[in-house]
Amino acid sequence: MKSLTDYEMPDILRDFLNYLQTIKGKSINTVQVYFYDLRVFFRFLKLHRNLADKKMEFDEIGILDVDAALLRTVTLSDLYSYMSFVSNNRDNTSHARARKVASLKTFFNYLNTKAKLLDNNPTGELESPKIIKRLPRYLNVEESKKLLTSVSTVEGPNSVRDYAILTIFLNCGIRLSELVGINLSNIKNNTLTVIGKGDKERSIPLNNACVQAIAEYMKVRPVNGIKDKNALFISGHKQRISKESVQKIVKKYIKEAGLDPQRYSTHKLRHTAATLMYKYGNVDIRALQELLGHQSIATTEIYTHLDQQQLRDAVSKNPLADFGSSESAVTKEDE
Repeated sequence: MKSLTDYEMPDILRDFLNYLQTIKGKSINTVQVYFYDLRVFFRFLKLHRNLADKKMEFDEIGILDVDAALLRTVTLSDLYSYMSFVSNNRDNTSHARARKVASLKTFFNYLNTKAKLLDNNPTGELESPKIIKRLPRYLNVEESKKLLTSVSTVEGPNSVRDYAILTIFLNCGIRLSELVGINLSNIKNNTLTVIGKGDKERSIPLNNACVQAIAEYMKVRPVNGIKDKNALFISGHKQRISKESVQKIVKKYIKEAGLDPQRYSTHKLRHTAATLMYKYGNVDIRALQELLGHQSIATTEIYTHLDQQQLRDAVSKNPLADFGSSESAVTKEDE
């Protein structure tokens, strides 16, 4: 993955990103998302103001000339035109558009209140699109077992490593960035320490499956010539495995297990772990929030969804479920 220093950008944007990282303490991944979102907005603004050739590929439009003078011309109407553009021309979902609104609000608030480059903040009245909450997609127990079993059907030098990766995803519910960031020093006394969003550290107990999978992998993990000796998962190039590589690994075994690779991804494995922990682990919602590293309990609550069998069981176990049967009902004759 490229570093932000590898990209060309105007000083006004670089200053903002530095502010996010050094003052606000945002992670590198978060800062990079802000950059991607604002780069799209800058390119749109140049097209919208006829400052770029309309025949040019959108992703080729340069943004080095975007400055405070141009940003002072931005109106609420421009912002809504932009939201329409990313929806219709770039197929952004409501979640993606909501993130772009948040990026714009943070950026223009910085220009207005911190950098003092704008007298007014055009995003003050900008509304975020309504997001329809849907139940997270996840693998059931049998599908999860099929996914793990699929590793043994694929011959390769990295099968033990890949099995450990899938096992940690399905049992710990960690994020992709957290998995690739695991160091050997993060595992002590059957406990995994990960660095989550906002550089927040949390500890996750490792169950028997994880402990065994990691132990088996450590027997075959490369030792010589490794560029990052503390990294747990090593790529074929003997360096820390990348997020892109892990995504490809997961997709490969999802296909091998006969599951739909369009429906399931690394993040769906996180959903799976969270759902199974809640459904079968009798875990408190606050404990689940801690395990998943959610800042808000509202985010964790999506995992409290119940399947139809659970609903039927809940209704059937109501102490009044049998009241009204022939043995207990009060008939008119009894009256």
